[in-house]
Amino acid sequence: MQSFTVVLDANVIVPMVATDVLLRLAERELYRPVWSHRILAEAQCTVLKLHPDLDETRIARRFAAMNVAFEDALVDGSEHLETSIVLPDPDDRHVVARAVAAGADAIITNNVADFPATAIAPFNLEIIRLDDFLLDLIDHVPEEVVVVIRELARDAAHPPLTSSEVPKNLAAAGAPDAARQLAALV
Repeated sequence: MQSFTVVLDANVIVPMVATDVLLRLAERELYRPVWSHRILAEAQCTVLKLHPDLDETRIARRFAAMNVAFEDALVDGSEHLETSIVLPDPDDRHVVARAVAAGADAIITNNVADFPATAIAPFNLEIIRLDDFLLDLIDHVPEEVVVVIRELARDAAHPPLTSSEVPKNLAAAGAPDAARQLAALV
């Protein structure tokens, strides 16, 4: 399944627990994550808006660490593709451009309405909600996902989390159905 390549839109890498779950699943080579400097900058800006009390340097380190951990995830240099992409919000064209440049199969986003099927069809991309992506992984490799949830809870320090709190945080991050399934499994 590692050959399944997805662009992680900024809105799915803003919530810390969702990001941690997604990246831990990618470390297990269940899929290949892709992003761009612009996606990371957008996510970083959103985190700082939502949590102005957080240290900006710490947040920047979080996103820089993603590039270190996933050396091939950063895809830039596809700006020339953006002008040919028509979306309701022109600010989302860069996400599709990165997906095309990376040869991605899908874009994982909680803003599926921003990527209408008619606009995306020429690029042979799936637009998948975070909830649906996690549900697919739970269906295909439930043991792996449960191990990731337990590891995340074990490793969480600030704030500490239990295995039952991780699904609650995923629900708040836009994955309520996956959270319900995980709550029953952990």
